[in-house]
Amino acid sequence: MSRFQVVSGKGGTGKTTVAAALALALATEGRRTLLVEVEGRQGIAQLFGADALPYEERRIAVAPGGGEVHALAIDAELALLDYLQMFYKLGSAGRALKKLGAIDFATTIAPGVRDVLLTGKACEAVRRKDKQGRFVYDYVIMDAPPTGRITRFLNVNDEVAGLARIGPIHNQAQAVMRVLKSPQTAVHLVTLLEEMPVQETADGIAELRAADLPVGRVIVNMVRPHLVDEETLRTAASGRRKEIAKTLTRAGVTGSAALVRPLIEQAAEHAQRVGLEREQRAVLAGLGLPTAELPLFGDGVDLGALHDLAAELRKQGVGEGADT
Repeated sequence: MSRFQVVSGKGGTGKTTVAAALALALATEGRRTLLVEVEGRQGIAQLFGADALPYEERRIAVAPGGGEVHALAIDAELALLDYLQMFYKLGSAGRALKKLGAIDFATTIAPGVRDVLLTGKACEAVRRKDKQGRFVYDYVIMDAPPTGRITRFLNVNDEVAGLARIGPIHNQAQAVMRVLKSPQTAVHLVTLLEEMPVQETADGIAELRAADLPVGRVIVNMVRPHLVDEETLRTAASGRRKEIAKTLTRAGVTGSAALVRPLIEQAAEHAQRVGLEREQRAVLAGLGLPTAELPLFGDGVDLGALHDLAAELRKQGVGEGADT
């Protein structure tokens, strides 16, 4: 079972929400999960109604069965200071470098190093054990960068190859890749049932596979319900005005003639959307990956809705099967 769950997706698909729901789903029955943010947006804190996350692990939620969700916002500059202290014992000298702006300079001009620091911190949490030799966290979930950058972000060994062919940075990158390319890791992609997100998902999967990075599931988010049955959809799509008007009259609806046109227009729009969604489902099915679907919450996602999404993921086998 994959202990490191990476969640990516095109901007606007709700990948942070899905990552948070996944953390809750995996934390059931007494398990502990760590939810990691790497983009500095504090999206996790907002979802859980918590204060801004510091650069330290803290509990932010309790899952059904007593499991715990902890969260961490990884800061690249602070991660680099940790790294310098770990390998070079710089201590106060490292803090002096930060004051001079050298830390920010280093992580900006060498994005590959930045990514090693961000992924390295998460991978360290995956490997960490307590004094009894047990893993501190059963699962680590990363709210990762969007699909267009996910392969480059995770493929840190290639990113730092031209910067550090030997030494601690090189060794750190190799250690990260051993985790990322192992069965411990699964990269999930979040999409909507729309053409552009689905195409970006397909492209992202192709890139991940080309880089030998393990792809997990496709999670379709914000799925809207089908409001009418198949026969009604066909009727709406064909625009049979007289038949709809007679049905309304038989049902006792007054002023049915005035209602026919707007009803037909709305029903036709709904039928068109359902047809387009079917086309995108067919594209996703052709990718050969397990999928899960999460409903749209019209009023937004709060902590209660997160628990509902987590329950929906568990219902669909996410968090229980070996492919998660």
